[in-house]
Amino acid sequence: MKAGIIITAAGRAERFKKAGGQGNKLNALLNDGSVFAQTLHHALASGLAVHVVTRPENSEIQALCRAHQVPFTLIASSGLGESIAAGVCATPQWHGWLIHLADMPFVPPSVFVEVAQALEFHPLVRPYVNAQPGHPVGFSPAWFGKLCQLTGDNGARELLRGETIHFIEVKDSDSQRDIDLPSQLIQRSEKNHAAP
Repeated sequence: MKAGIIITAAGRAERFKKAGGQGNKLNALLNDGSVFAQTLHHALASGLAVHVVTRPENSEIQALCRAHQVPFTLIASSGLGESIAAGVCATPQWHGWLIHLADMPFVPPSVFVEVAQALEFHPLVRPYVNAQPGHPVGFSPAWFGKLCQLTGDNGARELLRGETIHFIEVKDSDSQRDIDLPSQLIQRSEKNHAAP
């Protein structure tokens, strides 16, 4: 079993709402679908297994997962760490995990594939864009126990501190852009990322 992708989609999108956004930002319209739909599309196009962690009340995300036969875990998450833990604990059979944020819909399938391939030789893998670390973050099976114990809102940041990370240089800086505010939902032509 290869590494798979955990899409964390259980946040409350508080910054988005405070800035005037309506509802959950992951359900907001972006290009031809929602923010989450585009993130899910790119993850599935990688050919890797996908598991989604979302909130019990987000029926739109659950419906999309069912339509694409993607398993999901429901959790009233109090933070990103708890969401990651739920997803990893639900997929113990995987040979590694690519932790990805649902509000990063522009990451192309090729980046997921590159991270998964590098994870076969390195315990920690991360894309690197314009001298900045990006997503998804890859963890080898050795990290299963620690990932399952995560809590709080820092995600896996504490686990990465002081560790040797294998970085993969990615030239497409747009692929590491996230959606935090309504103004970032401006319709823009996507680069039609195809499966590698």
